[in-house]
Amino acid sequence: MDFVDHSRKLGDFRYIYAVISRRSGGLSIGVNLNPDKVCNFACPYCQVDRLTPGGERDVDLDTLKDELDKLLSLVASGEIWGLSPYNTAAPNLQRVNDIAIAGDGEPTTAKNLGAVVEVVTSARARHGLKDVKLFLLTNATMLHRKSVQDALDVWHAAGGVLWAKLDAGDPGLYKLVNDAQTSFTKICANLHMATKRWRVIIQSMQMAWDGVAPTQEQMRSWAEVLASLLRSGGQIEQVQVYTIARAPANPRCSPLTNEQLNQFGALIAHLNVPVLIAGSATAS
Repeated sequence: MDFVDHSRKLGDFRYIYAVISRRSGGLSIGVNLNPDKVCNFACPYCQVDRLTPGGERDVDLDTLKDELDKLLSLVASGEIWGLSPYNTAAPNLQRVNDIAIAGDGEPTTAKNLGAVVEVVTSARARHGLKDVKLFLLTNATMLHRKSVQDALDVWHAAGGVLWAKLDAGDPGLYKLVNDAQTSFTKICANLHMATKRWRVIIQSMQMAWDGVAPTQEQMRSWAEVLASLLRSGGQIEQVQVYTIARAPANPRCSPLTNEQLNQFGALIAHLNVPVLIAGSATAS
């Protein structure tokens, strides 16, 4: 197992999977709340195969709970590292870092998100895994909905963190890299609210389009959005700047070099927020 293998299929499980995460530095147990592969973003860099039909839309909570219990029991006992494919991970990565609600679409669109949060937080406690972190990955499109806010309040109370996407700092680049119907203004408003209410890590996927990297002006606009979140009283635990590590849906996308990624970090160095730069396996 390595960073390139991010399959969301684990045996005959429908919702639970496990991957080695370069940003987590270990095993991340995933909860896929979008097995139908429907997403309200259409990012050209996404590696999800949306040409192949997905599964059912609704999440069966009993099945999800059973799958999670089976995997977490192996984690709690340590047996997981003797089983394939987990025993093929590099020794320094043979650690379970987190349970992440993520998957093949935007997890906050799931109708029973609140119930899923209860299942996940209860399972972690039941198996005595309090040191395993809780992450929920989101594109921030649904954070204004009360049902989502109620679920995330419970997530926050259990120590859960939001990994919120911010790939661009202006509407034009946002349209290119996320291709969403939700306005860029709404995304920014939701992030302003979220950074004041919950623990938030900002995820930022950066790429070249037809070999052309984001311009200096586009990078500065992105940095300004982050600065505005902090000026308005928000808090950001970390900013993750990363690039393409696996085959994207659109071949016009390509990874940035580590030098290019470092330029993003330099633009927000004055904000005194920890920055993680994660290049691709081919970046230099």
